Amino acid sequence: MNTYLSMLFVGLGVGAAYAALATGLVAVHKGTGILNFAQGAMGMWGVYVYDEIRKTGELVLPAGRLPVDDGQATAIALSLLSCAVMGVGVHLLVFRPLRAAPQLAKVVATIGIMLTLQALVVLRFTSRPRIVAPVLPNAPLTWGDLTFSRDRLYLAGIAVLAALAMWAYFRFTRTGLATRAASENETAASLFGYSPDLLAAITWGLVGVVTAIVTILAAPVTGLNPINYTLYVVPALSVALVARLRSLGTACGAGLLLGMFQSEITFLGMKDWWPAWAGTGAADALPFVIIVVCLFLLGRGLPGRGGVESSALPNVTVPRMRPVAVVIWFLAGLAGLVLTSGSYRFGMVSSMIMAIIALSLVVLTGLVGQISLAQAAFAGAAGFSLSKFSTDLGLPFPFSLLAAGAVAAVLGVLVGLPALRIRGAQLALVTLAGAVTIERLLFRNPELSAPGGELIDDASLFGMDLGVRGGEELVRLPFAVMVLVVLALAAVGVGNLARGDTGRAFLAVRSNEKAAAAAGINVARTKLLAFAVASFLAGVGGCLIGYSRGQLSVDSFSVLAGLSFLAFAYLGGITSVAGAMVAGLLAPSGLAYVFFDRNIDLGEYYVLVSGIGLVLTAVLNPNGIAPKTGADAAAALRWFRDRRERNAGPHPKDPASGQHQSLATLQEDSRAR
Repeated sequence: MNTYLSMLFVGLGVGAAYAALATGLVAVHKGTGILNFAQGAMGMWGVYVYDEIRKTGELVLPAGRLPVDDGQATAIALSLLSCAVMGVGVHLLVFRPLRAAPQLAKVVATIGIMLTLQALVVLRFTSRPRIVAPVLPNAPLTWGDLTFSRDRLYLAGIAVLAALAMWAYFRFTRTGLATRAASENETAASLFGYSPDLLAAITWGLVGVVTAIVTILAAPVTGLNPINYTLYVVPALSVALVARLRSLGTACGAGLLLGMFQSEITFLGMKDWWPAWAGTGAADALPFVIIVVCLFLLGRGLPGRGGVESSALPNVTVPRMRPVAVVIWFLAGLAGLVLTSGSYRFGMVSSMIMAIIALSLVVLTGLVGQISLAQAAFAGAAGFSLSKFSTDLGLPFPFSLLAAGAVAAVLGVLVGLPALRIRGAQLALVTLAGAVTIERLLFRNPELSAPGGELIDDASLFGMDLGVRGGEELVRLPFAVMVLVVLALAAVGVGNLARGDTGRAFLAVRSNEKAAAAAGINVARTKLLAFAVASFLAGVGGCLIGYSRGQLSVDSFSVLAGLSFLAFAYLGGITSVAGAMVAGLLAPSGLAYVFFDRNIDLGEYYVLVSGIGLVLTAVLNPNGIAPKTGADAAAALRWFRDRRERNAGPHPKDPASGQHQSLATLQEDSRAR
């Protein structure tokens, strides 16, 4: 029993990091209305700056280094200053222009910041894990029969003090009270002489300092690498939701408790009686459960930002079916495959595979407005299922590919169930937590997947070998043509889907769910259908990745890979088939990457450039790179309204004028009343 209790205290170390990040998330949301998915990455930068000063006596900037005193006080002060400047800069350069932008643009911007900071860390500090020297006393503490490191108690206390400091700022200072007022109604706050932009900038700066303090002190306990703090945002978001993104104290306390429970579950996972299928990933699944309970079962949305009207999502480009154009593009792709070889053909094949995955986001996010960060998880689930179907069960191609895609579709529907009650940033959070759970509980579980990766047999059709490699060829032409055919079928299928009644239903739900339901659309079925189709497409892309490598590894479908999928889909243009093709060209290992790497040696900077490009796209051109000439999603909703009215016969009469009223007019009257 003493060991179990000791493990609870051990969990206070990582719990303090969760508490600090959750406190920052709540404070940022109270002050700006932003759900900051980059909170962990921003705290991580401060820890790296501190550790580098202590070890080398140099202050690392995004570009360049400055010699400074390597003392502890100097290192802490400069790292806090660095995080404060970063927070203010992020607000002024990114989120201030996005004040009235749709949720998708804000979510994508935070993901772009996350990817940019992670790429900067790798470039400026390398990707190797670091051991941070302890700052707090860490001698063993004996309390009765319990023994644990005393720094856990110090960390918990400092996390609580940080939350109390932020609470006092919002509760007792004039600036904090004005920030709370602006969160209720920015227009009213402006009338009283307060600048919402200045208040938001102050909030970002304070949160950067408060978060950095605790993360620096907790780094000796949690360890430091470019991944861990970046993904700590998931458990931090889960406990922030427990606090309803309002209560700083609840967020802090819930973060400490989550760290303690995760430590206990990790310890239990080492017991012989613990279910083998659960492994040690059960602790990482706990935030997903918390998020689903908070957002789905309780059915409570996040508090909004008063006085700010969000603009609509970008218009959707519905492609016209032109068989001649399809044939021409197919022949152009075929000519490119025939005329290239080596790394350039590999880049073309990678681009085509990534375009298929981007098409899944066109369906789900572009047509229906549902933000998913779990496409890599769906692709990975299909890839690992393909290994079981083809290698273990001997199911031939293409039936093995279709069966694996069906597995991804089922998994997508399960993860998408919360979409029946939520959307926007909340849904992005659920899918991100689901992706972390799938990766840790399934992909990294030695009971379910081989540690060295899953082998996948080469595809063959009617005796034709469709394997990727043969002889000295990096990518054989038959395999490349097979990928091209699958891409063509997927693109034509998505285009036909967007043009038909199902596509109109998707767009109507995207425009206004309540109005779509009033127009006779089954919103729940439409959303789940979109998740199924999108997950199937992502699964097909995951299977092709498996075929192209012959062996699947977890790193191919990590959570960060899923974030990059959304990033490049948005960068190319997430509302059109052409945008998916552009996304494929720009994606890592794609044709653009190969070209720049071979000619100007841009390979190691590609992720950084892509992250910056993603942020700039979200701010300057939310439609993406591909040109848009599409129709408003509201037009699809009007189409369903008109059809419903035609089928319903005579309309109810307006008692005042005797004129027939349309459904839209009745809804306007209802809103006015």
